[in-house]
Amino acid sequence: MNNSIEEQKLLQLAGSVERIVYRNEDNGYTVLEIDVDGEEFTAVGVMPQVSAGDRARLHGTFTEHKSYGLQFSAVSCEVERPTGAADILRYLASGAVKGIGPSTARRLVDAFGSETLEVMENQPERVAMLRGISSEKAADFSAQLRSNEGIRTLILYLSEYGISNTSAIKIYKVFGAMSVKLIKENPYILCEGDFGVSFQTADMVAVRENLGGDSEVRVCAGILYIMRHNEGNGHTCLPRDVLTDTAARFLSVEPESISECMERMIFDRSLVSETFDGREFLFRQSMYITEVFIASRIKLLKGFPAEKLRGIETAVERCEQEDGIVYADLQKQAIRTALSEGFLVLTGGPGTGKTTTLNAIIKILQRSGQRVFLAAPTGRAAQRMTELTGNEAKTLHRLLEVAWDREDKPVFGKNEKNLLKCEALIIDEMSMVDVTIFESVLRALPVGCRLILVGDSDQLPSVGPGNVLGDLIDSGVMPVVSLNKIFRQAQQSLIVTNAHRIVGGQMPILSSADKDFFFMPRANKNDVTNTILELCTSRLPKAYGYSPIDSIQILCPSKKGELGTAELNLRLQEALNPKSDGKEEAVVGGKTLRVGDKVMQTKNNYDIRWERDDGEVGEGVYNGDIGVILSIDRKSKIFKIRFFDKIATLSYENASELEFAYAVTVHKSQGNEFDCVIIPVFPGPSRLYYRNLLYTAVTRAKERLILVGNPYTVELMVNNNRQTKRHSGLRYFLQREDSLYSNK
Repeated sequence: MNNSIEEQKLLQLAGSVERIVYRNEDNGYTVLEIDVDGEEFTAVGVMPQVSAGDRARLHGTFTEHKSYGLQFSAVSCEVERPTGAADILRYLASGAVKGIGPSTARRLVDAFGSETLEVMENQPERVAMLRGISSEKAADFSAQLRSNEGIRTLILYLSEYGISNTSAIKIYKVFGAMSVKLIKENPYILCEGDFGVSFQTADMVAVRENLGGDSEVRVCAGILYIMRHNEGNGHTCLPRDVLTDTAARFLSVEPESISECMERMIFDRSLVSETFDGREFLFRQSMYITEVFIASRIKLLKGFPAEKLRGIETAVERCEQEDGIVYADLQKQAIRTALSEGFLVLTGGPGTGKTTTLNAIIKILQRSGQRVFLAAPTGRAAQRMTELTGNEAKTLHRLLEVAWDREDKPVFGKNEKNLLKCEALIIDEMSMVDVTIFESVLRALPVGCRLILVGDSDQLPSVGPGNVLGDLIDSGVMPVVSLNKIFRQAQQSLIVTNAHRIVGGQMPILSSADKDFFFMPRANKNDVTNTILELCTSRLPKAYGYSPIDSIQILCPSKKGELGTAELNLRLQEALNPKSDGKEEAVVGGKTLRVGDKVMQTKNNYDIRWERDDGEVGEGVYNGDIGVILSIDRKSKIFKIRFFDKIATLSYENASELEFAYAVTVHKSQGNEFDCVIIPVFPGPSRLYYRNLLYTAVTRAKERLILVGNPYTVELMVNNNRQTKRHSGLRYFLQREDSLYSNK
């Protein structure tokens, strides 16, 4: 193989693994050197099952690395366990089995020769007879070899279906040594967890394992797959008739077969049936329990409310005198309600005095000796809450002390057994809070604790499942105060004025040229794009000193199209952060990411480590977090990214979850505020161009808002009062009179 492998561009390398240069134990990413017929090559890829001394067959492509030269980028790997005594010695001495170094490896091979690995795996009692090796150590060696063999077998089996080694590692963490057996019995477990395996791929495995297209296991799995997909779209449940029709089309199965499977699933409680307003809805059991728990817990807390504070009127008057203001009637009503009852939902648009009201509530509670905790869904929202109230606010995950279980799933240190130590909890940006995180909050909330929820009910609902704020308001079981008066100071802002006009169904004022809300008419999409590029690169930085990265944010209704985030981000990267010789970059997930790029995390990842500026360390970066790439280490395959108040370390594998964030969708912008917001407005699908979306986008701007495009599109959005319809059960569970715990 020494005759110009680079020229041949071979897709396969087979040889002996000489050494492991680097390995990330969390995700299996490996850099190794492999001897192919006397010539050494560097190979990189997710290869957790490979150790020095192995015979390996790698499949992939050759790439030329700027710093490290020719590398083989492996997409799959087949491994043969070493058989000869010399190879086994090298394998064990390399550290492939924890607890075994070179000297112990030599003793083992001297004792058992070419049978060493078989004896270690299947006869640990013989290993324990050697001097210095206890029965416990021998048993541990055996377990490690069995585990190594198990993951090798799984990776080999899944590679036939194009399932990556990364997915195989996640699957093995959940199902262990029984993985292959369980998959063969039911291939659809592959698409049930967060393994990155599609239903279509599971179908491929099922065909190979001779499972019919109308088999019960496939139909049931398909129904649950559709349910989980729709939870990703915000629904906690689906009408049975809609689910039946959707599943029949998706699975190419008769509706009668779908209904039969549904009945069996309802019987075994993998689905739960409820009837709301005469229509049957179906839940996955976990989502049903979540919404039922929220309703039950709120009813319990209402039965044992926080004690009413004394001297409320005097305390309110004192706050007015100290701050030199007079609260509006609704503000006073909100303050009284928060202090006299255990609950308050406080809503209102920009400029209506939510912060002033909240500050009075906090001040009076603290003067009464009560410990008040403040929280918000995102880091930026928590920082803004801290700035506006003068009190520390935490993200909900941080408040609940997020940690991780053996399967890398989030668990919270604060729960029923370790309650929050506070007398009042205030949560801001409640429109962003989904049912899963709200359930966790309520589990950690002590009975008798005051709960104050603050949000804007006219904004878009949460990215995650449920419609928590809307259902709480619509249920009528909690006291709600909606602030609707725009105060004089706020009236000076056209952003505030136009936001209220939009939500009221009126056209915003587009003719002003001397305020904070601007409209720039453009005749075609190309002109819109060029204007946005000009605003970001020169006009706004020169006129106002705005940083294109830190201060300006483009918000789009959609990802797709010429004015969608995907296309605009490529143009903006080219304009704001072009390729240069002194700037590191890497191709990850089909995207060229480089130092200085503005990026967004697209899913919750609880494995990513970070460090704050004050030295605090932790783990977890969340869907919607925006950051800037500080450095890319091509050798160790590591990104350093500043996400707001922390610097996170991401592997190349984790970096595949990043998207460019020069332009983001309005949905993804929730919980954030930006100095300057630019919104392209040009004709598009009516389902994406509606009033609440425009309102949410406008209210993200702190100092300046610029619409670029067609005035008729603005009018269309204002007149399209399509509400984001979400199927959920929380409102109905809250309104029920019966005990809900029995339904669990």
